[in-house]
Amino acid sequence: MNWKVLKTEDDYNKASIRMMEIFNAEPNTAESDELDLLMVLIKDYDEKHYQLPELDALEVIKYKMQEMGIKAKDLEPIIGSKGHVSAILSGKREITLKMAQKLKNYFRIPAEVFLHNAS
Repeated sequence: MNWKVLKTEDDYNKASIRMMEIFNAEPNTAESDELDLLMVLIKDYDEKHYQLPELDALEVIKYKMQEMGIKAKDLEPIIGSKGHVSAILSGKREITLKMAQKLKNYFRIPAEVFLHNAS
């Protein structure tokens, strides 16, 4: 499907359903590109039509780490090297879309928590 700016609730619902269908798309594929586009379109629609609470992704990560009893080194398979983890947790480096997807799966929380910080 050729996606355009989401203007109706029906458009939004169709895009959301499709995003969930392809959420685990392999990187560098047509589905991965479609997923990236859908995430932008859905975020745009959300910002225009819904007042969502603003969550700080770093605070959510730190809270979930404490809740689950995990250390920064436990995030290395998700985020990358020890240096990457440290840079993310200190706010010196931004969360990428790929990281947001992995964090979503690891912490079992909505990806939207990470999207406003993701690039």
